[in-house]
Amino acid sequence: MKFGPIPVADAEGAILAHSEIAADPVNPASLTYKIPKGTVLTAQHLADLAAYGLTEIVVARLDRDDVHEDEAAMRLAQALIRRRGGLEAGAAAKGRVNLRAAHAGIVELDAQAIDRVNRIDPGITIATVRPWHKLGPGGLAATIKIIPYAAPQALIAQACAAAEGAMHLRAANLASASLIETRIGAAMPSDKGRGAIAGRIGHFGAQLSDRIVVDHQEVAVARALSDAPGELLMILTGSATSDRADVAPAALRRAGGTLLHYGMPVDPGNLLFVGRLGGKPVIGLPGCARSPALNGADWVMERVICGVPPEEIDIPGMGVGGLLKEIPSRPQPRDKIG
Repeated sequence: MKFGPIPVADAEGAILAHSEIAADPVNPASLTYKIPKGTVLTAQHLADLAAYGLTEIVVARLDRDDVHEDEAAMRLAQALIRRRGGLEAGAAAKGRVNLRAAHAGIVELDAQAIDRVNRIDPGITIATVRPWHKLGPGGLAATIKIIPYAAPQALIAQACAAAEGAMHLRAANLASASLIETRIGAAMPSDKGRGAIAGRIGHFGAQLSDRIVVDHQEVAVARALSDAPGELLMILTGSATSDRADVAPAALRRAGGTLLHYGMPVDPGNLLFVGRLGGKPVIGLPGCARSPALNGADWVMERVICGVPPEEIDIPGMGVGGLLKEIPSRPQPRDKIG
């Protein structure tokens, strides 16, 4: 691509690099208008520019092997989602194409592939949400932007090859979940926690089964786990799970299940555990899950609902970026204890 100033008379077919004022040749003193940057200039444009008094303008002229910015952005967008589901490419405009969610889900992406694309040439760019980001229908997942007015065919081909199938949106594959709540004493737990969990899974179109409240005892929780109808089983205890031998993890083992991981480097959300009971994933929720505010349980729950086996969730890897917003109501705010 050639870029720079040229005489107006020589600019037909070139792309206007900066917006310019033009005039009606019949009445140049009073009838003016703006030609936007990015316009492919016609003979009429040149006459109007000359009528306004311009003799030179800055343009971009494509070489034979160049791909126009809009076409280049669309090629790259289509490569990113090729053979994968859930994301749709919008229309190309000014070298930009957005990828949006066709339905609720979480974004799975190959970060290394996208990084390789962004290192091919500074003018070929992809910006995405973070991996596993939750989206609703129409949510923005990525924007592809070709910065100059065109890019060489060879570089676009290289970028498309590197980006092939690097992004998709995982949809929910569980329609139901059971929440087992435990109580200390005779009083029923507040329904705040159940409401927060129902809202979280409702984002993906899933529903909670009838309410299950049992005493905070290993045998009672084990029986509830065995009897619960949901495809996903969750436990919200009346007393925090402080050890892998505590009531809820012990109840999972008593019911015949397996404890896969206890604890997570995300705050709030440390006291979470995951396991499996037969074919059902099990999540032991931290107390902060009673609040609708973001916490570590969200990251685990969203992936499980969207079909990521709990064995494949890298909980230790969540520590970088895992320091979430401080909750002011906590009795020991983190910035006060050293």
